[in-house]
Amino acid sequence: MDNEMKSLYLESTVPSYVTAKKSNDLIKAARQSITKIFWEEEREKFKLVISQYVINECKLGDPEAAQKRLELIMNLPVLEETDAVKELADIYQGLLGIPDKAKTDCFHLAICVVAKVHFLLSWNCAHLGLNAYLKIKDYNDKHRLWTPLLVTPEYFINLNEVEDD
Repeated sequence: MDNEMKSLYLESTVPSYVTAKKSNDLIKAARQSITKIFWEEEREKFKLVISQYVINECKLGDPEAAQKRLELIMNLPVLEETDAVKELADIYQGLLGIPDKAKTDCFHLAICVVAKVHFLLSWNCAHLGLNAYLKIKDYNDKHRLWTPLLVTPEYFINLNEVEDD
Protein backbone atom coordinates (compact mmCIF):
# COMPACT_ATOMS: atom_id res chain seq x y z
CA MET A 1 0.00 0.00 0.00
CA ASP A 2 1.30 3.45 -0.83
CA ASN A 3 1.72 6.30 1.63
CA GLU A 4 -0.94 8.44 -0.04
CA MET A 5 -3.62 9.63 2.36
CA LYS A 6 -6.96 7.92 1.85
CA SER A 7 -9.90 10.13 0.98
CA LEU A 8 -12.92 10.35 3.25
CA TYR A 9 -16.23 11.97 2.33
CA LEU A 10 -18.07 13.56 5.23
CA GLU A 11 -21.81 13.09 4.79
CA SER A 12 -23.81 15.79 6.61
CA THR A 13 -24.65 13.69 9.68
CA VAL A 14 -20.98 13.88 10.70
CA PRO A 15 -20.70 17.67 11.06
CA SER A 16 -24.16 17.61 12.66
CA TYR A 17 -23.02 15.23 15.39
CA VAL A 18 -19.71 17.05 15.91
CA THR A 19 -21.35 20.43 16.47
CA ALA A 20 -24.67 19.49 18.13
CA LYS A 21 -25.55 20.22 21.74
CA LYS A 22 -25.27 17.10 23.90
CA SER A 23 -28.38 15.00 23.36
CA ASN A 24 -30.48 13.47 26.14
CA ASP A 25 -31.14 10.50 23.83
CA LEU A 26 -28.65 7.78 24.79
CA ILE A 27 -27.93 6.60 21.24
CA LYS A 28 -27.56 10.11 19.85
CA ALA A 29 -25.30 11.08 22.75
CA ALA A 30 -23.10 8.02 22.09
CA ARG A 31 -22.92 8.87 18.39
CA GLN A 32 -22.00 12.45 19.26
CA SER A 33 -19.19 11.26 21.53
CA ILE A 34 -17.85 8.79 18.98
CA THR A 35 -18.02 11.38 16.21
CA LYS A 36 -16.18 13.95 18.32
CA ILE A 37 -13.46 11.38 19.10
CA PHE A 38 -13.15 10.71 15.37
CA TRP A 39 -12.99 14.44 14.66
CA GLU A 40 -10.37 15.12 17.33
CA GLU A 41 -8.19 12.02 16.92
CA GLU A 42 -8.68 10.46 13.49
CA ARG A 43 -9.62 13.02 10.86
CA GLU A 44 -6.04 14.18 10.28
CA LYS A 45 -5.25 10.71 8.91
CA PHE A 46 -7.49 11.32 5.88
CA LYS A 47 -8.01 13.72 3.04
CA LEU A 48 -11.48 14.96 3.99
CA VAL A 49 -13.82 15.99 1.18
CA ILE A 50 -17.43 17.13 0.90
CA SER A 51 -19.86 18.13 -1.83
CA GLN A 52 -22.36 20.89 -2.40
CA TYR A 53 -24.97 18.39 -1.15
CA VAL A 54 -23.28 18.37 2.26
CA ILE A 55 -23.11 22.16 2.33
CA ASN A 56 -26.79 22.43 1.39
CA GLU A 57 -27.83 19.98 4.12
CA CYS A 58 -25.65 21.71 6.70
CA LYS A 59 -27.45 25.00 5.95
CA LEU A 60 -30.80 23.53 7.02
CA GLY A 61 -32.44 23.89 10.42
CA ASP A 62 -31.61 26.21 13.28
CA PRO A 63 -29.48 29.11 11.96
CA GLU A 64 -27.02 29.01 14.88
CA ALA A 65 -26.53 25.25 14.55
CA ALA A 66 -26.24 25.58 10.76
CA GLN A 67 -23.52 28.20 11.18
CA LYS A 68 -21.51 25.85 13.43
CA ARG A 69 -21.79 23.03 10.88
CA LEU A 70 -20.76 25.30 8.02
CA GLU A 71 -17.77 26.66 9.96
CA LEU A 72 -16.62 23.09 10.66
CA ILE A 73 -16.53 22.16 6.96
CA MET A 74 -15.75 25.52 5.31
CA ASN A 75 -12.14 24.76 4.37
CA LEU A 76 -12.72 21.28 3.00
CA PRO A 77 -12.39 20.54 -0.72
CA VAL A 78 -15.75 20.33 -2.51
CA LEU A 79 -16.15 17.52 -5.04
CA GLU A 80 -17.72 18.49 -8.34
CA GLU A 81 -21.16 17.33 -9.37
CA THR A 82 -21.10 15.94 -12.91
CA ASP A 83 -23.57 14.40 -15.31
CA ALA A 84 -22.11 11.01 -14.37
CA VAL A 85 -22.95 11.71 -10.70
CA LYS A 86 -26.54 12.63 -11.60
CA GLU A 87 -27.00 9.52 -13.75
CA LEU A 88 -25.53 7.23 -11.12
CA ALA A 89 -27.67 8.81 -8.38
CA ASP A 90 -30.77 7.97 -10.43
CA ILE A 91 -29.60 4.38 -10.82
CA TYR A 92 -28.85 4.04 -7.10
CA GLN A 93 -32.22 5.49 -6.15
CA GLY A 94 -33.99 2.77 -8.11
CA LEU A 95 -31.60 0.03 -7.02
CA LEU A 96 -31.95 0.87 -3.32
CA GLY A 97 -35.61 1.94 -3.38
CA ILE A 98 -34.80 5.30 -1.81
CA PRO A 99 -37.74 7.75 -1.71
CA ASP A 100 -37.47 11.11 -3.51
CA LYS A 101 -37.26 13.01 -0.21
CA ALA A 102 -34.02 11.14 0.60
CA LYS A 103 -32.48 11.19 -2.90
CA THR A 104 -29.60 13.32 -1.65
CA ASP A 105 -28.24 10.12 -0.10
CA CYS A 106 -27.91 8.74 -3.64
CA PHE A 107 -25.95 11.83 -4.64
CA HIS A 108 -23.58 11.42 -1.67
CA LEU A 109 -22.91 7.87 -2.78
CA ALA A 110 -22.65 8.63 -6.50
CA ILE A 111 -20.20 11.48 -6.01
CA CYS A 112 -17.97 9.18 -3.94
CA VAL A 113 -18.07 6.52 -6.65
CA VAL A 114 -17.27 8.93 -9.48
CA ALA A 115 -14.48 10.65 -7.50
CA LYS A 116 -13.15 7.28 -6.23
CA VAL A 117 -13.32 8.33 -2.59
CA HIS A 118 -12.15 5.57 -0.24
CA PHE A 119 -14.69 6.07 2.58
CA LEU A 120 -18.17 7.56 2.82
CA LEU A 121 -18.53 8.49 6.49
CA SER A 122 -22.12 8.74 7.70
CA TRP A 123 -24.51 7.91 10.51
CA ASN A 124 -27.25 7.43 7.93
CA CYS A 125 -27.33 3.65 8.14
CA ALA A 126 -30.93 3.43 6.89
CA HIS A 127 -29.93 4.43 3.36
CA LEU A 128 -26.14 4.15 3.46
CA GLY A 129 -25.62 1.07 5.63
CA LEU A 130 -24.59 -2.55 5.08
CA ASN A 131 -27.64 -3.56 3.03
CA ALA A 132 -27.10 -0.65 0.66
CA TYR A 133 -23.39 -1.40 0.50
CA LEU A 134 -23.96 -5.00 -0.57
CA LYS A 135 -26.32 -3.97 -3.38
CA ILE A 136 -24.03 -1.13 -4.49
CA LYS A 137 -20.94 -3.35 -4.39
CA ASP A 138 -22.66 -5.96 -6.55
CA TYR A 139 -23.89 -3.35 -9.06
CA ASN A 140 -20.57 -1.52 -9.15
CA ASP A 141 -18.54 -4.71 -9.58
CA LYS A 142 -20.72 -5.74 -12.53
CA HIS A 143 -20.25 -2.31 -14.11
CA ARG A 144 -16.57 -1.96 -13.17
CA LEU A 145 -17.17 1.03 -10.92
CA TRP A 146 -15.33 2.08 -7.78
CA THR A 147 -17.08 1.32 -4.49
CA PRO A 148 -16.30 3.34 -1.37
CA LEU A 149 -16.60 1.72 2.03
CA LEU A 150 -19.74 2.97 3.78
CA VAL A 151 -18.75 3.42 7.42
CA THR A 152 -19.65 5.26 10.61
CA PRO A 153 -17.04 7.10 12.71
CA GLU A 154 -17.13 4.12 15.07
CA TYR A 155 -15.42 2.02 12.38
CA PHE A 156 -12.19 3.97 12.83
CA ILE A 157 -12.36 4.13 16.62
CA ASN A 158 -12.86 0.36 16.94
CA LEU A 159 -10.19 -0.34 14.35
CA ASN A 160 -7.64 1.52 16.45
CA GLU A 161 -8.69 -0.28 19.65
CA VAL A 162 -8.06 -3.64 17.95
CA GLU A 163 -4.71 -2.48 16.61
CA ASP A 164 -3.64 -1.29 20.07
CA ASP A 165 -4.29 -4.70 21.69
